[in-house]
Amino acid sequence: MERWGEKRYHSMDYDLKQTYGEKVYKITLNGGMTCPNRDGTIGTGGCIFCSAAGSGDFAGAAALSITEQLIQGKELLKKKRPVHAFIAYFQAFTNTYASAAYLEQIYTEAIQDSEVRILSIATRPDCLDSDVLDLLERMNHIKPVWVELGLQTIHPRTAAYIRRGYGLDVYERAVRELRKRNITVITHTILGLPGESEEMMLQTIEYLNHMDIQGIKLQLLHILTGTKLAADYAAQPFWSPSMEEYIRLLGTCISVLRPDITIHRLTGDGPKELLIAPLWTSQKRTVLNRLHSYLKAEDIWQGKEYHD
Repeated sequence: MERWGEKRYHSMDYDLKQTYGEKVYKITLNGGMTCPNRDGTIGTGGCIFCSAAGSGDFAGAAALSITEQLIQGKELLKKKRPVHAFIAYFQAFTNTYASAAYLEQIYTEAIQDSEVRILSIATRPDCLDSDVLDLLERMNHIKPVWVELGLQTIHPRTAAYIRRGYGLDVYERAVRELRKRNITVITHTILGLPGESEEMMLQTIEYLNHMDIQGIKLQLLHILTGTKLAADYAAQPFWSPSMEEYIRLLGTCISVLRPDITIHRLTGDGPKELLIAPLWTSQKRTVLNRLHSYLKAEDIWQGKEYHD
């Protein structure tokens, strides 16, 4: 397949190079927010898989300003390679969970950086009120805005178990409101959630094929120290795939995924000092190399089995 360069799927890297003519690197930021699933609004423990850092284990320090975090992130990247195009990625916790005035301040600080090409914001679908949506629309007129919505699964029983805290209708409304404002929507899914069969995971993918989303993250479930999930795993270990099993599952997901949806992640790399299982996920480069070999050997490409 030459459609997406050397890869057999529609990758974020391919899209960015087509748009900007060069590789664009993410700098993960911490806006100093929390989450309604932690502060008592919805719950206090957070989603059961979420680390103490609110999935922002690689994000900048909240004690630093956004400008300082960007400078620090650039310095680390430029030590390895000559780069000057970046995505300002608000990753830690829920990045629309604050007043519109505060959000405007930190988003503007990020977007005014001349080397920032895109503003990317990870959040919950239930934290997008009208003031925030209008703010995101204004930002989107300055530079492209991506909003990453954590869905994880479409299955109510699993959603209740992981303490997601909102229904599928809330996600659907968030997608509609964002797309009305021409904002790019990326949906986060988790593969390997306890109790979910391969068929159930593929049902989530099929559901997303019919949603107006532009990107997806396929994340393998990581069991991290200090989480409720880790306690459940210690009490009664549940299935966690081997590298080979996961690569086969990814191949199936890729083959049925709508071909215009950009894949932003295929595995993820949890912090090694917190990772309990599966330990092989720390070998990210090995996983991706084996996946690419598998897709070629099995003649799999994105959308091959997709039927509208």
